[in-house]
Amino acid sequence: MTATLAEAARRRTFAVIAHPDAGKSTLTEALALHAHMISEAGAVHGKAGRKSTVSDWMEMEKERGISVASSALQFEYAPESHEGEPFVINLVDTPGHADFSEDTYRVLSAVDAAVMLIDAAKGLEPQTLKLFRVCKARGLPIVTVINKWDRIGREPLELVDEIVTEIDLQPTPLYWPVGDAGDFRGLARVNGDGEVDHYVHFVRTAGGSTIAPEEHFSPAEAAEKEGEEWETAVEEAELLAADGAVHDQALFEQCVTSPIIFASAMLNFGVHQILDTLCAIAPAPEGREADPAAVEASTSAMDANRPLDSDFSGVVFKVQAGMDRNHRDTLAFMRVVSGEFDRGMQVTHAQSGRSFSTKYALTVFGRSRDTVETAYPGDIIGLVNAGALAPGDTIYAGKKVQFPPMPQFAPEHFRTLRAKSLGKYKQFRKGLDQLDAEGVVQILRNDTRGDAAPVMAAVGPMQFEVMQARMELEYNVETVTEAIPYSVARRTDEASAPELGRQRGVEIFTRSDGELIALFGDKWKLAFVEKEHPELTMEPLVAD
Repeated sequence: MTATLAEAARRRTFAVIAHPDAGKSTLTEALALHAHMISEAGAVHGKAGRKSTVSDWMEMEKERGISVASSALQFEYAPESHEGEPFVINLVDTPGHADFSEDTYRVLSAVDAAVMLIDAAKGLEPQTLKLFRVCKARGLPIVTVINKWDRIGREPLELVDEIVTEIDLQPTPLYWPVGDAGDFRGLARVNGDGEVDHYVHFVRTAGGSTIAPEEHFSPAEAAEKEGEEWETAVEEAELLAADGAVHDQALFEQCVTSPIIFASAMLNFGVHQILDTLCAIAPAPEGREADPAAVEASTSAMDANRPLDSDFSGVVFKVQAGMDRNHRDTLAFMRVVSGEFDRGMQVTHAQSGRSFSTKYALTVFGRSRDTVETAYPGDIIGLVNAGALAPGDTIYAGKKVQFPPMPQFAPEHFRTLRAKSLGKYKQFRKGLDQLDAEGVVQILRNDTRGDAAPVMAAVGPMQFEVMQARMELEYNVETVTEAIPYSVARRTDEASAPELGRQRGVEIFTRSDGELIALFGDKWKLAFVEKEHPELTMEPLVAD
Protein backbone atom coordinates (compact mmCIF):
# COMPACT_ATOMS: atom_id res chain seq x y z
CA MET A 1 0.00 0.00 0.00
CA THR A 2 1.52 3.28 -1.04
CA ALA A 3 2.03 6.13 1.41
CA THR A 4 -0.64 8.19 -0.39
CA LEU A 5 -3.26 5.46 0.00
CA ALA A 6 -2.34 4.93 3.68
CA GLU A 7 -2.61 8.68 4.34
CA ALA A 8 -5.91 8.94 2.45
CA ALA A 9 -7.33 6.02 4.47
CA ARG A 10 -6.93 7.92 7.74
CA ARG A 11 -8.59 11.10 6.42
CA ARG A 12 -12.16 12.02 7.27
CA THR A 13 -13.48 15.10 5.48
CA PHE A 14 -16.93 16.36 6.39
CA ALA A 15 -19.08 19.49 6.60
CA VAL A 16 -21.45 20.55 9.35
CA ILE A 17 -24.81 21.66 7.88
CA ALA A 18 -27.85 23.07 9.63
CA HIS A 19 -30.45 25.76 9.82
CA PRO A 20 -29.26 29.10 11.23
CA ASP A 21 -28.85 29.04 14.97
CA ALA A 22 -28.92 25.26 15.35
CA GLY A 23 -25.46 25.45 16.93
CA LYS A 24 -23.09 24.68 14.05
CA SER A 25 -20.23 26.99 14.94
CA THR A 26 -20.57 26.05 18.63
CA LEU A 27 -20.30 22.37 17.65
CA THR A 28 -17.25 23.12 15.47
CA GLU A 29 -15.61 24.71 18.51
CA ALA A 30 -16.55 21.81 20.75
CA LEU A 31 -15.03 19.35 18.24
CA ALA A 32 -11.83 21.41 18.13
CA LEU A 33 -11.78 21.44 21.92
CA HIS A 34 -12.04 17.64 22.06
CA ALA A 35 -9.18 17.35 19.64
CA HIS A 36 -7.18 19.62 21.97
CA MET A 37 -6.84 22.27 19.25
CA ILE A 38 -8.09 25.00 21.55
CA SER A 39 -8.14 25.08 25.35
CA GLU A 40 -11.52 26.71 25.76
CA ALA A 41 -14.53 26.55 23.46
CA GLY A 42 -16.21 29.78 22.43
CA ALA A 43 -19.87 30.29 21.87
CA VAL A 44 -21.59 32.35 19.18
CA HIS A 45 -23.90 34.13 21.57
CA GLY A 46 -21.24 34.33 24.24
CA LYS A 47 -22.21 34.78 27.87
CA ALA A 48 -20.24 37.27 29.83
CA GLY A 49 -16.71 36.06 30.09
CA ARG A 50 -17.08 33.40 27.34
CA LYS A 51 -15.21 34.08 24.13
CA SER A 52 -16.78 34.23 20.68
CA THR A 53 -16.13 31.25 18.42
CA VAL A 54 -12.80 31.05 16.61
CA SER A 55 -14.32 30.08 13.25
CA ASP A 56 -16.50 33.23 13.07
CA TRP A 57 -13.91 35.95 12.73
CA MET A 58 -15.47 38.56 10.43
CA GLU A 59 -16.85 41.61 12.26
CA MET A 60 -20.18 40.98 10.60
CA GLU A 61 -20.28 37.42 11.96
CA LYS A 62 -19.61 38.51 15.50
CA GLU A 63 -22.26 41.23 15.33
CA ARG A 64 -25.02 39.04 14.03
CA GLY A 65 -24.11 35.74 15.65
CA ILE A 66 -24.21 33.96 12.29
CA SER A 67 -21.56 32.46 10.03
CA VAL A 68 -21.27 34.20 6.67
CA ALA A 69 -18.37 32.34 5.12
CA SER A 70 -17.30 28.73 5.55
CA SER A 71 -14.14 27.99 7.51
CA ALA A 72 -11.95 24.88 7.42
CA LEU A 73 -10.23 23.19 10.28
CA GLN A 74 -7.79 20.28 10.35
CA PHE A 75 -6.78 18.26 13.39
CA GLU A 76 -5.64 14.80 14.43
CA TYR A 77 -7.87 12.67 16.60
CA ALA A 78 -7.58 9.14 17.94
CA PRO A 79 -10.63 7.41 19.49
CA GLU A 80 -9.86 5.80 22.87
CA SER A 81 -9.43 2.21 21.75
CA HIS A 82 -7.75 3.15 18.44
CA GLU A 83 -4.35 1.69 17.64
CA GLY A 84 -1.91 2.99 15.06
CA GLU A 85 -1.77 6.45 13.51
CA PRO A 86 -4.50 8.89 14.60
CA PHE A 87 -7.19 9.97 12.14
CA VAL A 88 -6.87 13.31 10.37
CA ILE A 89 -10.14 15.22 10.53
CA ASN A 90 -10.89 17.92 7.95
CA LEU A 91 -13.93 19.77 9.14
CA VAL A 92 -15.66 22.53 7.22
CA ASP A 93 -18.11 24.79 9.05
CA THR A 94 -20.65 26.25 6.63
CA PRO A 95 -22.92 29.28 6.81
CA GLY A 96 -26.44 28.21 7.77
CA HIS A 97 -28.26 31.35 6.72
CA ALA A 98 -30.34 30.78 3.58
CA ASP A 99 -28.83 33.82 1.91
CA PHE A 100 -25.46 32.10 1.84
CA SER A 101 -26.67 28.72 0.76
CA GLU A 102 -24.57 28.91 -2.41
CA ASP A 103 -21.40 28.85 -0.31
CA THR A 104 -22.71 25.78 1.51
CA TYR A 105 -23.56 23.93 -1.70
CA ARG A 106 -20.05 24.49 -2.97
CA VAL A 107 -18.62 23.10 0.23
CA LEU A 108 -20.75 19.98 -0.08
CA SER A 109 -18.99 19.17 -3.33
CA ALA A 110 -15.65 19.08 -1.49
CA VAL A 111 -16.46 16.72 1.41
CA ASP A 112 -17.15 12.98 1.81
CA ALA A 113 -19.86 13.15 4.47
CA ALA A 114 -22.09 15.66 6.22
CA VAL A 115 -23.11 16.14 9.84
CA MET A 116 -26.67 17.38 9.88
CA LEU A 117 -27.39 19.32 13.00
CA ILE A 118 -30.99 19.53 14.20
CA ASP A 119 -32.27 21.71 17.05
CA ALA A 120 -34.01 19.49 19.62
CA ALA A 121 -36.83 22.00 20.12
CA LYS A 122 -37.41 23.02 16.51
CA GLY A 123 -36.83 19.75 14.63
CA LEU A 124 -36.37 19.93 10.87
CA GLU A 125 -36.33 23.48 9.54
CA PRO A 126 -36.61 24.71 5.92
CA GLN A 127 -32.90 25.29 5.40
CA THR A 128 -32.00 21.87 6.80
CA LEU A 129 -34.45 20.28 4.38
CA LYS A 130 -32.97 22.17 1.44
CA LEU A 131 -29.42 21.17 2.33
CA PHE A 132 -30.43 17.66 3.00
CA ARG A 133 -31.93 17.31 -0.49
CA VAL A 134 -28.63 18.46 -1.98
CA CYS A 135 -26.76 15.82 0.08
CA LYS A 136 -29.21 13.18 -1.05
CA ALA A 137 -28.88 14.20 -4.69
CA ARG A 138 -25.09 14.01 -4.38
CA GLY A 139 -25.26 10.69 -2.52
CA LEU A 140 -23.43 12.24 0.44
CA PRO A 141 -23.71 10.09 3.61
CA ILE A 142 -25.24 11.95 6.55
CA VAL A 143 -24.73 11.62 10.30
CA THR A 144 -27.63 13.25 12.18
CA VAL A 145 -26.90 15.06 15.45
CA ILE A 146 -29.79 16.27 17.59
CA ASN A 147 -28.27 19.26 19.34
CA LYS A 148 -29.32 21.32 22.41
CA TRP A 149 -30.60 18.27 24.30
CA ASP A 150 -29.79 20.20 27.50
CA ARG A 151 -32.77 22.50 26.76
CA ILE A 152 -36.47 21.82 26.77
CA GLY A 153 -37.36 20.20 23.47
CA ARG A 154 -39.41 17.53 21.77
CA GLU A 155 -39.68 13.79 22.31
CA PRO A 156 -36.81 11.82 20.73
CA LEU A 157 -39.11 9.37 18.91
CA GLU A 158 -41.11 12.29 17.53
CA LEU A 159 -37.93 13.79 16.04
CA VAL A 160 -36.98 10.45 14.47
CA ASP A 161 -40.45 10.12 13.02
CA GLU A 162 -40.23 13.61 11.51
CA ILE A 163 -36.94 12.76 9.77
CA VAL A 164 -38.46 9.58 8.32
CA THR A 165 -41.59 11.30 7.01
CA GLU A 166 -40.05 14.57 5.82
CA ILE A 167 -36.89 13.44 4.12
CA ASP A 168 -37.30 9.73 3.70
CA LEU A 169 -34.16 8.91 5.65
CA GLN A 170 -34.15 6.24 8.30
CA PRO A 171 -32.25 7.36 11.44
CA THR A 172 -30.42 4.49 13.13
CA PRO A 173 -29.60 5.23 16.79
CA LEU A 174 -25.97 4.84 17.87
CA TYR A 175 -26.32 6.83 21.08
CA TRP A 176 -29.75 7.35 22.61
CA PRO A 177 -30.39 10.06 25.23
CA VAL A 178 -31.00 9.20 28.88
CA GLY A 179 -33.26 11.85 30.38
CA ASP A 180 -35.77 14.08 28.55
CA ALA A 181 -34.77 17.16 26.59
CA GLY A 182 -33.78 19.71 29.22
CA ASP A 183 -32.65 16.97 31.64
CA PHE A 184 -29.68 15.50 29.72
CA ARG A 185 -27.99 12.90 31.91
CA GLY A 186 -26.01 10.87 29.44
CA LEU A 187 -26.08 8.57 26.43
CA ALA A 188 -27.01 4.90 26.09
CA ARG A 189 -24.78 3.23 23.48
CA VAL A 190 -26.59 1.05 20.96
CA ASN A 191 -24.51 -1.77 19.42
CA GLY A 192 -24.69 -3.30 15.93
CA ASP A 193 -27.48 -5.67 16.95
CA GLY A 194 -29.64 -2.83 18.18
CA GLU A 195 -29.07 -3.64 21.88
CA VAL A 196 -28.11 -1.10 24.54
CA ASP A 197 -24.77 -2.24 25.97
CA HIS A 198 -23.26 0.75 27.81
CA TYR A 199 -24.05 4.01 29.58
CA VAL A 200 -22.00 7.22 29.36
CA HIS A 201 -22.94 9.67 32.11
CA PHE A 202 -21.87 13.34 31.70
CA VAL A 203 -20.75 15.63 34.46
CA ARG A 204 -21.40 19.34 33.90
CA THR A 205 -18.46 21.79 33.84
CA ALA A 206 -18.62 25.49 34.62
CA GLY A 207 -20.19 27.24 31.64
CA GLY A 208 -19.48 24.25 29.41
CA SER A 209 -16.33 25.72 27.92
CA THR A 210 -14.07 22.77 28.87
CA ILE A 211 -14.35 19.04 28.11
CA ALA A 212 -17.16 17.45 30.16
CA PRO A 213 -15.92 14.54 32.31
CA GLU A 214 -17.58 11.18 31.60
CA GLU A 215 -18.51 8.27 33.85
CA HIS A 216 -19.04 4.83 32.35
CA PHE A 217 -21.53 2.25 33.62
CA SER A 218 -22.77 -1.19 32.59
CA PRO A 219 -26.51 -1.50 31.79
CA ALA A 220 -27.18 -3.01 35.27
CA GLU A 221 -25.34 -0.14 37.04
CA ALA A 222 -27.12 2.39 34.84
CA ALA A 223 -30.53 0.96 35.75
CA GLU A 224 -29.62 1.34 39.41
CA LYS A 225 -28.31 4.89 38.96
CA GLU A 226 -30.96 6.40 36.66
CA GLY A 227 -33.95 4.10 37.34
CA GLU A 228 -36.95 4.96 35.21
CA GLU A 229 -35.06 7.32 32.85
CA TRP A 230 -32.73 4.48 31.89
CA GLU A 231 -35.61 2.04 31.37
CA THR A 232 -37.35 4.52 29.03
CA ALA A 233 -34.16 5.05 26.99
CA VAL A 234 -33.60 1.30 26.59
CA GLU A 235 -37.25 0.74 25.58
CA GLU A 236 -37.14 3.50 22.95
CA ALA A 237 -33.84 2.31 21.48
CA GLU A 238 -35.07 -1.30 21.31
CA LEU A 239 -38.37 -0.19 19.79
CA LEU A 240 -36.46 1.43 16.93
CA ALA A 241 -34.22 -1.64 16.53
CA ALA A 242 -37.30 -3.90 16.34
CA ASP A 243 -38.51 -1.62 13.54
CA GLY A 244 -35.31 -2.36 11.61
CA ALA A 245 -33.50 0.89 12.51
CA VAL A 246 -30.06 -0.71 12.97
CA HIS A 247 -26.87 0.78 11.52
CA ASP A 248 -25.89 -0.79 8.21
CA GLN A 249 -22.70 0.59 6.65
CA ALA A 250 -23.73 -0.01 3.02
CA LEU A 251 -27.14 1.65 3.47
CA PHE A 252 -25.52 4.58 5.29
CA GLU A 253 -23.06 5.13 2.42
CA GLN A 254 -25.95 5.00 -0.05
CA CYS A 255 -27.69 7.76 1.93
CA VAL A 256 -30.65 5.49 2.85
CA THR A 257 -30.03 5.49 6.62
CA SER A 258 -28.42 8.03 8.92
CA PRO A 259 -26.78 7.24 12.28
CA ILE A 260 -28.26 9.50 14.95
CA ILE A 261 -26.53 10.90 18.05
CA PHE A 262 -27.92 13.24 20.72
CA ALA A 263 -25.64 15.97 22.03
CA SER A 264 -25.27 19.39 23.57
CA ALA A 265 -22.49 21.34 21.88
CA MET A 266 -22.81 24.09 24.46
CA LEU A 267 -22.11 21.76 27.39
CA ASN A 268 -19.74 19.54 25.38
CA PHE A 269 -21.96 16.49 25.95
CA GLY A 270 -21.79 13.81 23.30
CA VAL A 271 -19.11 15.61 21.29
CA HIS A 272 -16.40 12.99 21.33
CA GLN A 273 -19.06 10.34 20.54
CA ILE A 274 -19.68 12.28 17.32
CA LEU A 275 -15.94 12.28 16.56
CA ASP A 276 -15.59 8.56 17.34
CA THR A 277 -18.54 7.77 15.07
CA LEU A 278 -17.13 9.79 12.19
CA CYS A 279 -13.79 8.05 12.49
CA ALA A 280 -15.48 4.64 12.58
CA ILE A 281 -18.04 4.97 9.78
CA ALA A 282 -17.53 8.10 7.64
CA PRO A 283 -16.15 7.15 4.20
CA ALA A 284 -12.48 7.78 3.47
CA PRO A 285 -11.59 9.85 0.36
CA GLU A 286 -11.95 8.20 -3.05
CA GLY A 287 -10.74 9.01 -6.57
CA ARG A 288 -12.99 11.14 -8.82
CA GLU A 289 -14.45 11.03 -12.30
CA ALA A 290 -13.42 13.85 -14.62
CA ASP A 291 -15.92 16.13 -16.34
CA PRO A 292 -17.15 14.14 -19.40
CA ALA A 293 -17.71 17.34 -21.41
CA ALA A 294 -14.12 18.49 -20.80
CA VAL A 295 -12.73 15.05 -21.73
CA GLU A 296 -14.72 15.09 -24.95
CA ALA A 297 -13.66 18.62 -25.90
CA SER A 298 -9.98 18.10 -25.04
CA THR A 299 -7.50 17.98 -27.85
CA SER A 300 -4.69 16.47 -25.73
CA ALA A 301 -4.53 13.31 -23.59
CA MET A 302 -6.68 13.63 -20.50
CA ASP A 303 -7.64 11.40 -17.55
CA ALA A 304 -11.28 10.29 -17.51
CA ASN A 305 -10.93 9.51 -13.82
CA ARG A 306 -8.26 10.15 -11.21
CA PRO A 307 -7.44 7.37 -8.73
CA LEU A 308 -6.15 8.37 -5.28
CA ASP A 309 -2.57 7.23 -5.81
CA SER A 310 -1.99 8.90 -9.21
CA ASP A 311 -0.45 12.37 -9.76
CA PHE A 312 -1.60 15.33 -7.68
CA SER A 313 -4.96 16.96 -8.52
CA GLY A 314 -7.26 19.20 -6.53
CA VAL A 315 -10.50 21.12 -6.92
CA VAL A 316 -11.10 24.70 -5.72
CA PHE A 317 -14.44 25.05 -3.98
CA LYS A 318 -14.19 28.49 -2.46
CA VAL A 319 -12.21 31.69 -2.89
CA GLN A 320 -11.99 34.29 -0.16
CA ALA A 321 -10.24 37.62 0.00
CA GLY A 322 -9.59 40.11 2.71
CA MET A 323 -9.05 37.57 5.47
CA ASP A 324 -6.06 39.52 6.63
CA ARG A 325 -6.46 43.30 6.71
CA ASN A 326 -2.74 43.95 6.57
CA HIS A 327 -2.27 42.02 3.34
CA ARG A 328 -4.41 42.20 0.27
CA ASP A 329 -4.36 38.49 -0.21
CA THR A 330 -6.74 36.05 -1.79
CA LEU A 331 -7.14 32.59 -0.48
CA ALA A 332 -8.38 29.73 -2.63
CA PHE A 333 -9.66 26.79 -0.61
CA MET A 334 -8.85 23.56 -2.39
CA ARG A 335 -9.60 19.93 -1.70
CA VAL A 336 -6.86 17.48 -2.63
CA VAL A 337 -8.48 14.81 -4.83
CA SER A 338 -5.50 12.62 -5.72
CA GLY A 339 -1.78 12.23 -5.15
CA GLU A 340 0.46 14.10 -2.77
CA PHE A 341 0.60 17.87 -2.60
CA ASP A 342 3.99 19.36 -1.73
CA ARG A 343 4.39 23.04 -1.00
CA GLY A 344 6.23 24.85 -3.76
CA MET A 345 5.31 22.32 -6.47
CA GLN A 346 4.44 23.53 -9.94
CA VAL A 347 0.83 22.87 -10.82
CA THR A 348 -1.28 23.60 -13.89
CA HIS A 349 -4.63 25.39 -13.87
CA ALA A 350 -6.86 23.16 -16.05
CA GLN A 351 -9.24 25.94 -17.19
CA SER A 352 -6.55 28.33 -18.50
CA GLY A 353 -3.66 25.91 -19.06
CA ARG A 354 -1.31 28.24 -17.09
CA SER A 355 1.15 26.83 -14.61
CA PHE A 356 1.94 28.41 -11.24
CA SER A 357 3.91 27.70 -8.08
CA THR A 358 2.22 26.86 -4.78
CA LYS A 359 4.74 28.50 -2.50
CA TYR A 360 2.17 29.68 0.04
CA ALA A 361 -0.13 26.89 1.16
CA LEU A 362 -1.93 27.11 4.51
CA THR A 363 -4.46 25.45 6.74
CA VAL A 364 -6.92 28.01 8.01
CA PHE A 365 -9.05 28.01 11.09
CA GLY A 366 -10.72 31.35 11.70
CA ARG A 367 -7.87 33.83 11.74
CA SER A 368 -5.11 31.41 12.62
CA ARG A 369 -3.02 30.07 9.76
CA ASP A 370 -0.35 27.41 9.58
CA THR A 371 1.86 26.64 6.62
CA VAL A 372 1.25 23.24 5.02
CA GLU A 373 4.26 21.31 3.73
CA THR A 374 2.44 18.21 2.49
CA ALA A 375 -1.23 17.34 1.99
CA TYR A 376 -2.98 14.15 0.95
CA PRO A 377 -6.34 13.23 -0.63
CA GLY A 378 -9.19 14.56 1.47
CA ASP A 379 -7.20 17.47 2.95
CA ILE A 380 -8.44 21.01 2.60
CA ILE A 381 -5.79 23.66 2.13
CA GLY A 382 -5.76 27.35 1.29
CA LEU A 383 -3.56 28.62 -1.56
CA VAL A 384 -2.51 32.25 -1.12
CA ASN A 385 -2.64 34.78 -3.91
CA ALA A 386 -4.01 32.32 -6.33
CA GLY A 387 -5.93 35.17 -7.95
CA ALA A 388 -6.69 33.34 -11.16
CA LEU A 389 -8.61 30.54 -9.40
CA ALA A 390 -12.39 30.48 -9.14
CA PRO A 391 -14.74 28.02 -7.39
CA GLY A 392 -15.00 24.82 -9.44
CA ASP A 393 -11.52 25.11 -11.01
CA THR A 394 -9.21 22.10 -11.21
CA ILE A 395 -5.46 22.23 -10.63
CA TYR A 396 -3.22 19.28 -11.35
CA ALA A 397 0.32 17.96 -11.87
CA GLY A 398 1.29 15.30 -14.43
CA LYS A 399 -1.40 14.18 -16.87
CA LYS A 400 -4.22 16.63 -17.51
CA VAL A 401 -7.53 16.25 -15.66
CA GLN A 402 -10.58 18.50 -15.24
CA PHE A 403 -13.33 17.80 -12.72
CA PRO A 404 -17.00 18.77 -13.23
CA PRO A 405 -17.80 22.46 -12.63
CA MET A 406 -19.44 23.82 -9.49
CA PRO A 407 -23.17 24.22 -9.37
CA GLN A 408 -24.36 27.82 -9.91
CA PHE A 409 -27.62 28.74 -8.28
CA ALA A 410 -30.51 30.64 -9.64
CA PRO A 411 -30.36 34.17 -8.25
CA GLU A 412 -33.67 35.65 -7.11
CA HIS A 413 -32.57 39.14 -6.04
CA PHE A 414 -31.05 41.83 -8.27
CA ARG A 415 -29.63 45.27 -7.52
CA THR A 416 -27.23 47.66 -9.24
CA LEU A 417 -24.05 48.65 -7.46
CA ARG A 418 -22.07 51.85 -7.94
CA ALA A 419 -19.38 53.78 -6.07
CA LYS A 420 -20.57 56.89 -4.16
CA SER A 421 -17.56 58.85 -5.35
CA LEU A 422 -16.30 58.73 -8.94
CA GLY A 423 -12.77 59.22 -7.63
CA LYS A 424 -12.88 55.71 -6.20
CA TYR A 425 -13.67 54.06 -9.53
CA LYS A 426 -10.35 52.20 -9.77
CA GLN A 427 -10.73 50.63 -6.27
CA PHE A 428 -14.36 49.94 -7.08
CA ARG A 429 -13.41 47.93 -10.18
CA LYS A 430 -10.74 46.03 -8.31
CA GLY A 431 -13.03 45.16 -5.39
CA LEU A 432 -15.81 44.18 -7.78
CA ASP A 433 -13.62 41.79 -9.77
CA GLN A 434 -12.22 40.26 -6.63
CA LEU A 435 -15.50 39.67 -4.82
CA ASP A 436 -17.08 38.43 -8.04
CA ALA A 437 -14.31 35.80 -8.44
CA GLU A 438 -14.90 34.82 -4.87
CA GLY A 439 -18.55 34.18 -5.62
CA VAL A 440 -19.98 36.62 -2.99
CA VAL A 441 -22.55 37.62 -5.63
CA GLN A 442 -22.83 37.01 -9.36
CA ILE A 443 -21.99 40.13 -11.41
CA LEU A 444 -23.99 40.83 -14.57
CA ARG A 445 -23.01 43.48 -17.15
CA ASN A 446 -24.34 44.90 -20.41
CA ASP A 447 -23.42 47.79 -22.68
CA THR A 448 -26.46 49.89 -21.80
CA ARG A 449 -25.66 50.09 -18.10
CA GLY A 450 -21.88 50.20 -18.55
CA ASP A 451 -19.18 49.19 -16.08
CA ALA A 452 -19.90 51.89 -13.54
CA ALA A 453 -23.21 50.37 -12.39
CA PRO A 454 -23.17 46.58 -12.92
CA VAL A 455 -26.00 44.40 -11.62
CA MET A 456 -25.48 42.12 -8.63
CA ALA A 457 -27.44 38.87 -8.65
CA ALA A 458 -27.79 36.92 -5.40
CA VAL A 459 -29.63 33.99 -3.86
CA GLY A 460 -30.55 36.07 -0.78
CA PRO A 461 -30.57 39.84 -0.02
CA MET A 462 -28.06 39.52 2.81
CA GLN A 463 -25.37 38.78 0.20
CA PHE A 464 -25.74 42.44 -0.93
CA GLU A 465 -25.04 43.65 2.61
CA VAL A 466 -21.93 41.48 2.80
CA MET A 467 -20.82 42.84 -0.60
CA GLN A 468 -21.24 46.44 0.52
CA ALA A 469 -19.65 45.89 3.93
CA ARG A 470 -16.60 44.22 2.39
CA MET A 471 -16.28 46.87 -0.33
CA GLU A 472 -16.04 49.49 2.38
CA LEU A 473 -13.88 47.55 4.80
CA GLU A 474 -11.40 45.99 2.38
CA TYR A 475 -11.33 48.41 -0.55
CA ASN A 476 -12.33 51.62 1.22
CA VAL A 477 -15.15 52.24 -1.29
CA GLU A 478 -18.57 53.39 -0.14
CA THR A 479 -21.23 52.02 -2.46
CA VAL A 480 -24.91 52.64 -3.21
CA THR A 481 -27.32 49.98 -4.41
CA GLU A 482 -30.59 50.40 -6.29
CA ALA A 483 -33.32 47.89 -6.84
CA ILE A 484 -34.12 46.93 -10.44
CA PRO A 485 -37.50 45.57 -11.54
CA TYR A 486 -36.51 41.93 -12.13
CA SER A 487 -37.04 38.79 -10.12
CA VAL A 488 -36.43 35.82 -12.48
CA ALA A 489 -33.21 34.82 -14.29
CA ARG A 490 -32.81 32.37 -17.19
CA ARG A 491 -29.81 31.23 -19.20
CA THR A 492 -30.01 32.02 -22.91
CA ASP A 493 -27.74 31.86 -26.00
CA GLU A 494 -26.46 34.18 -28.72
CA ALA A 495 -29.10 33.12 -31.22
CA SER A 496 -31.99 33.96 -28.84
CA ALA A 497 -30.54 37.04 -27.09
CA PRO A 498 -31.41 39.76 -29.71
CA GLU A 499 -35.10 38.74 -29.91
CA LEU A 500 -35.39 38.33 -26.13
CA GLY A 501 -33.84 41.76 -25.57
CA ARG A 502 -36.56 43.33 -27.74
CA GLN A 503 -39.31 42.05 -25.41
CA ARG A 504 -40.76 44.49 -22.88
CA GLY A 505 -39.69 43.85 -19.29
CA VAL A 506 -36.70 41.68 -20.36
CA GLU A 507 -33.02 42.64 -20.23
CA ILE A 508 -29.99 40.65 -21.41
CA PHE A 509 -26.72 40.54 -19.45
CA THR A 510 -23.39 38.77 -19.66
CA ARG A 511 -22.16 37.02 -16.50
CA SER A 512 -18.45 37.05 -15.65
CA ASP A 513 -18.02 33.46 -16.88
CA GLY A 514 -19.35 34.48 -20.30
CA GLU A 515 -22.88 33.01 -19.88
CA LEU A 516 -25.74 35.08 -21.30
CA ILE A 517 -28.42 35.71 -18.68
CA ALA A 518 -31.91 37.07 -19.41
CA LEU A 519 -33.72 38.83 -16.55
CA PHE A 520 -37.51 38.95 -16.48
CA GLY A 521 -39.81 41.19 -14.44
CA ASP A 522 -41.68 38.25 -12.88
CA LYS A 523 -42.64 34.64 -13.56
CA TRP A 524 -45.80 35.75 -15.45
CA LYS A 525 -43.68 37.80 -17.81
CA LEU A 526 -41.45 34.76 -18.37
CA ALA A 527 -44.48 32.52 -18.98
CA PHE A 528 -45.84 35.03 -21.54
CA VAL A 529 -42.53 35.21 -23.48
CA GLU A 530 -42.20 31.39 -23.40
CA LYS A 531 -45.70 31.05 -24.84
CA GLU A 532 -45.18 33.71 -27.57
CA HIS A 533 -41.66 32.57 -28.49
CA PRO A 534 -41.27 28.85 -27.81
CA GLU A 535 -38.28 28.72 -30.19
CA LEU A 536 -36.07 30.92 -27.92
CA THR A 537 -33.65 29.45 -25.33
CA MET A 538 -34.64 30.15 -21.70
CA GLU A 539 -33.10 27.55 -19.42
CA PRO A 540 -33.44 27.54 -15.64
CA LEU A 541 -30.25 28.14 -13.64
CA VAL A 542 -30.60 25.62 -10.87
CA ALA A 543 -27.67 23.66 -9.53
CA ASP A 544 -27.21 20.16 -10.89
